Amino acid sequence: MSEKVIENNKVSIIGEVVSQFEFSHEVFGEGFYVLEVAVNRLSDQADIIPLMISERLIDVKEDYRGRTIEAFGQFRSYNRHEGDKNRLVLSVFVREFVFIEAFHDYTKSNQIFLDGFICKPPIYRKTPLGREIADLLVAVNRPYGKSDYIPCIAWGRNARYASSFEIGSRIRIWGRVQSREYTKKVTEENCEKRIAYEVSISKLEMVEED
Repeated sequence: MSEKVIENNKVSIIGEVVSQFEFSHEVFGEGFYVLEVAVNRLSDQADIIPLMISERLIDVKEDYRGRTIEAFGQFRSYNRHEGDKNRLVLSVFVREFVFIEAFHDYTKSNQIFLDGFICKPPIYRKTPLGREIADLLVAVNRPYGKSDYIPCIAWGRNARYASSFEIGSRIRIWGRVQSREYTKKVTEENCEKRIAYEVSISKLEMVEED
């Protein structure tokens, strides 16, 4: 795997482990597990971020709840089949991690950098209070011809700027991974709460291709 490919999708997360391991899938005999981490925002809220960790990196039988973990890796996506539909599932794929003691600098607890391509027309809108928002779907290349599809959200001037992007535009994004709860209508009578994950953009730029 080339270093250049890894450089286009970098995440670092520091937060408190709030779940036990849940089995996700197996690849060539290697089991992967999901661990949820609460990452504090400056606003006193917390994002619940799923980490995808190999059983070869950590003892998945241990209970680490309450401990503070610092994890490094990539923001990954895959399509999960649910009935006759596909659902985009996102998590932080962990390459390295350490457990740390007390941590207080929340400006560095959640950072992501992406270098990818716009793969759907941006959706630009305004809230009832006039705040500008743009939703982007960014394809970030992986080795071996695969890609991750990362939903991103921009605000204010960044949203206005992003609204002009076209499919195929190459962009670089700096921001944070955030979780957002929403209600999904399942049947006429039933709704269920779900959590969406996206990148909240703090800075972005278009890359002019040679």
